[in-house]
Amino acid sequence: MRRPPPGRYIEVATAGERFQAFVPAPLPPDPPVVWSPELRRRFDDALVALGRLDALMHLPNASLLLYSFVRKEAVLSSQIEGTQSSLADLLLYEIDEQPGVPVEDAREVSRCVAALEHGLGTLRGGLPLSMRLLRGMHEVLLSHPGGRGKTPGELRRSQVWIGGTRPGNAAFVPPPAQALASCLASFERFLNDEPEPTPPLLKAALAHVQFETIHPFLDGNGRLGRLLIVLQLVADGVLREPMLYPSLYFKTHHALYYELLNEVRLHGDWERWLAFFAEGVQACAMQAGATANALLALVNADRDRVAGLGRAASSALAVHQALQRQPVATAAALVKATALTAATVNKSLAHLERLGVVAELTNRQRGRVFSYRRYVDELAAELERTP
Repeated sequence: MRRPPPGRYIEVATAGERFQAFVPAPLPPDPPVVWSPELRRRFDDALVALGRLDALMHLPNASLLLYSFVRKEAVLSSQIEGTQSSLADLLLYEIDEQPGVPVEDAREVSRCVAALEHGLGTLRGGLPLSMRLLRGMHEVLLSHPGGRGKTPGELRRSQVWIGGTRPGNAAFVPPPAQALASCLASFERFLNDEPEPTPPLLKAALAHVQFETIHPFLDGNGRLGRLLIVLQLVADGVLREPMLYPSLYFKTHHALYYELLNEVRLHGDWERWLAFFAEGVQACAMQAGATANALLALVNADRDRVAGLGRAASSALAVHQALQRQPVATAAALVKATALTAATVNKSLAHLERLGVVAELTNRQRGRVFSYRRYVDELAAELERTP
């Protein structure tokens, strides 16, 4: 549905050039969203899929999936921004800087993981979802030498634009720096259900567009805005853990994703965006649930085989469980995770190799790296299918 832009344009002059910058109106939208039966159905279906995904956390060992699922979202979101790191690259990087791993890209993705973990920790420490929390995440996200010039953790003090070579030929120009304080104050109130409560999934959908439109930082807005979706759902109790990776859908449909964000800014078309968002959340929740069930079935089948090892089974099962939390690991890391001796861990790994549960990746005597091969393959399958 087309309406006037949900905000106002103001004339700005920078470096001798005059252009129009967009200042979004506070949320919720006014005029309000038109809820067709089809749009309501999509939101209902998305909430059902999220409920089923959240219910998986009741299953034995389901919490061990969290390590890998968080990393999937970080990989996918970073790939939208142009990084080339795969999930396997990230898992290898987090052990050690392995030969053949694109280190800079892997570092970029690893900081995305750290930013989400920082946000969750701060949220669970009692700080509400706020710009203070998001600034802390941004500081973690850009905590690298290349990020120093992009003011980590600080709001931008200069004009930015999206697309084009300058504001005058850009696809979109966010609000000028002097308008950020007012925009973000309204945004923070909306996140915390002021002036009125907003259903959590609708809030996550609206807030993502608003954050990307305000573009409060010099860099990292896209990744942080996508992390905000999952963080919002956890903060509002829709998910207990960040098991959802919505960037899978956004990456698969990246051209439409950007088109619909822009349609809201240009024509106030919230309904098309909301339909796309709900469909994406439903698809990703269902896929995450299917992946989780496939992984748990694999784990259970492998555990039964490991249990047949006789006297060696107890130690091998402990190593097997540690590999569910971190499916690519060194022997030394597994010693630390299991509290077993190095000799016992190495013997257990030999048993697991013989059973085809793990594969050694480095072909060397020291610092050997082991992969829970089929587990990693299942995790990475969706990533490899996205364009």
